[in-house]
Formats: sequence, C-alpha cells, structure tokens
Amino acid sequence: MATIAHTDTAVAPGRYRIQAVERVGVILDVFTPEEPELGVTDIAERTGLHKSTVHRFLVNLEAVGFLERDARSQRYRLGLRMFEMGGIVLEQMSLWDEALPFLERLVVESGETGHLAVLERGEAIYIEKVEARRALRIPSAMGRGYPAHATSLGKVLLSDLPDAEVRETMDAHGMVSYTRTTITDVERLLVELAVIRDRGYAVDDEEYDEGLRCVGAPIRDHTGRVVAALGIGGPVTRVTPARVDDLARLVIAAGNGLSRRLGTSQSGAYARAASRVRATTSSTPRPSAALRATR
Repeated sequence: MATIAHTDTAVAPGRYRIQAVERVGVILDVFTPEEPELGVTDIAERTGLHKSTVHRFLVNLEAVGFLERDARSQRYRLGLRMFEMGGIVLEQMSLWDEALPFLERLVVESGETGHLAVLERGEAIYIEKVEARRALRIPSAMGRGYPAHATSLGKVLLSDLPDAEVRETMDAHGMVSYTRTTITDVERLLVELAVIRDRGYAVDDEEYDEGLRCVGAPIRDHTGRVVAALGIGGPVTRVTPARVDDLARLVIAAGNGLSRRLGTSQSGAYARAASRVRATTSSTPRPSAALRATR
C-alpha cells in the first residue's frame, strides 16, 4: 500500500496543489450578489475554462449540493449546502477576536480611546476597550454597563430596535439625567435614533460625562441585524465639533469593515437562502444523502 509522506506544506505548497480543487474554487468564485445565477457559457467565459470542463464540474457540484440548477433556465446558482457551511463559519467567528484589529486600527487612526459594546437590559455593556496613548483618557471600564440613552454606543444599539421596543426599554429602566445635555424624553430620543439610522453614526455630546464627546457606529451580522457597536471617545478639547465628521468617517469605516467580516454584505442573500431553507420540508433529502442513494 502506498503511503503519503507528511511534510510542512508551508515549505513546498506547490507539491500539494490539486488542479481540480483549484478549479472548483474558481468556478464558485464567479457567483456574486450582482450575478447570482449563471449559465455554462457565462461561467466558461469568466473562468477561461473550456465549456465541456465547466459542464463536468457543474454536474458534480450540483450533485453534492454546492450548486443548484434552475429547471427552466438551466442556469446555476449557489446551493443550500454552501449556505449551511457558511452558517458554520459564522457561528465559529468570535466577535471579540474579529473586532480587536478593527478597534486597534481605529484608535491608531483617531488617536482616541476605542470601545466595543453590546446591548443588555437597557445598557450598553462595554466588552472591549483599547486605550489611546494620550495624557487624558476616558474613565471607562470593560464589563460595565452604561446607560443606552446617554451614550453614543448605546444610542447606536437602540437605533436598530422598533420604536415600541425602545419605549418599553426606557419605561423599564428609566432615563436618568447625567448632565445638562442628557436626553430624558423618550419622544426626543426616538427622533435622535431616526437621525442615527439615517446618517449611520451616533454622537454622545457630553450626555453622560461632562467634558467627554464620543462617536459610535453599528456592527451588523450576516442577517443585517445590529449586534454590537464600536466607537471612540475623548475630551471635548480634542474631540471638537469640527472634528466629529472626520472621526465619524473613521468609525463608520471600522464598523463596516467588521460587519463585512461578520457576513453582513451577504445579508440579502442570507435572507433569500434562509427562506428557501424554511420552505424545504423534512422529507426532502439532503443533497449529499441523495447523491449517496444513487451510488
């Protein structure tokens, strides 16, 4: 019996490259949100492979559920098996691990302290903090809850909720006044949340701590839902009103980058695929099971 010698693939990766596997990757990569369905000729043109070669791969990829073929148009699209595998990847991704590089880069670019927060019982719970190397720092603590109505990250998190749920949350937890600029009226808060949804970021203008100004933006997961918020803050002497727009661009860019890592750019495709999964009855065999049954 032949044996396979185990060596470090980093030393000689070319020895382990398999053309057929690479071609599968090339074929799957041509499907995009803009072109979710393609015919054999389309795929051949985009990959540079011969039509007969493409056809053989498509037949096999369909058999294992990686692709589906429309019975009428004969065009191919990514299959539910790809959706299932993508879900496994997303479940394995840690928000903390994925967020830290974006937060660290944001702190370097802005020169201000960065935070990551999630919403829990009407509070923005700070789950990560990266300090700026400046003399004046923000007196915040990881693991501590801050009032959602009075902080930039909290308002970002509230902005994804229906108005009725925001009202319920504020009724349950109250709207304490911390400074002269704290929003303490729920209707005024709802107006502020609508502005935040429209422009894509929130500002805490000395609403929790006098002398501090903060800017936050949303982080969305593969469903498009806001699951966290990240942002920066600093003393008003540094985070001036004139500087807010530039800082907001940095914060939004970091939030968008992290959201893409969590799969939000595929949220529309996820929703469509999810509806198809729900429409699939338990009696419908999985592609892999169907393939085994034909062997």
